[in-house]
Formats: sequence, structure tokens, C-alpha cells
Amino acid sequence: MAAVAVCGMSGMAMAAEPVAGQDYEVLDKPVSSEVPDGKIGVTEVFWYGCPHCYALEEPLEAWVDTLPDDVAFERLPATMGKVWLRHATAYYAAQELGIFNTQFHRDFFDAIQKDGHRMTDDDEIAEFFTNYGVSKDAALKALNSFGVKSQLNQANARMKAYKLMGVPALVVNGQYVITPRSANGLDNMPKIAEALIEKTRQEKEAQGTN
Repeated sequence: MAAVAVCGMSGMAMAAEPVAGQDYEVLDKPVSSEVPDGKIGVTEVFWYGCPHCYALEEPLEAWVDTLPDDVAFERLPATMGKVWLRHATAYYAAQELGIFNTQFHRDFFDAIQKDGHRMTDDDEIAEFFTNYGVSKDAALKALNSFGVKSQLNQANARMKAYKLMGVPALVVNGQYVITPRSANGLDNMPKIAEALIEKTRQEKEAQGTN
């Protein structure tokens, strides 16, 4: 499955108040995430094979660095096809091995997007992992471990609950879904997410849960 094409890269200013059904979609039922209780969650749904996800990474990382303490950011690798699943497997295996960090994430993106590696074969992925201090045997075991398979199943369930047809996407509080199309370009996605974080914060305050 191909990633949804970005409709615009203008970075045009958005309205002060994003409009549901226009700038973002509202899920009928909020989807639970891995963020700590009490935090406002922001989930990036991505695929290493998606050039739009790759283009979003640098501005998104800069934005994430500015998020206040009551907001927690997480990534969710998309599982929309065979190749997507292999990349998601690599993501979770790296976490299981304790080698996943921002640099690893960038390097894996670069290997696919800049260097042209498919990264769909276990041996190729395991060889890449050896650059981060793990043995090839340990990497192969992690790529086929029960824990990683369990995480893939959970990721797949969340993908279905988000009702996404492509990536990248940002999901705020498990309920508000932002895509390049709804945001009118990649640049606007964090801007709309920021407004929805504030909306969520105000809702929590009104409910007396903050």
C-alpha cells in the first residue's frame, strides 16, 4: 500500500481554531496509547519507506523538543503491508535490544531513503543492527521474538482503530487524527497538533482531571 500523497507543502497559516472534519478527524472512540497516565499523548504514525514521513522527521523532532511536561510523545510504526511489517519489526526489535534512540531512528530512515536499502531481509536488518553494538545472532533472535510479534499485533490493532489509509499521521490524545491532507501540508501538522493539545488541556481542566 502506498503512502497518502501530500497535497500541499505551502506551510500556509492555519486558522486559530482548527475545524473538526476539515483540519483533523475525530475518532468515535479514543484509542489507548503507551503514554503515561495523566499526560496528553501525541502519537506519530509513520513508515520508514515513506518519503513524506522522512521529510516530516526533522521539523517534527524540533517541535517535540519544545513540548511541555504535560505532553508525552510516542512513535507508532505503521503495519499496512508486508514491507511495512518488516520495518515495524526492525523498530520493535531495536527497542527490545536497547539500541533504539533518535540516532538509530535517523540512521534507519537514511539507510532506506538516502542509501536505497530495502531493509526487508532479516540478515540485512541484523547486519545493520551490528553497528550499534549487538551481535548478528542477538539481532536475528530479537527480530523473531515473541515480544516483538506481540508488539506488532498491538500496533496493528491501533492502526485499525485509527482508521488510517496512509502515513504520516499525528494522533492527539488518542482521538484527534491529523494527516498531511487534512493539515494542508506537512508543515502544518505540528501546528494543528499544538492547537489540539491545548484543546485537550482545556477539556481536562474543565473535567477537573488536571
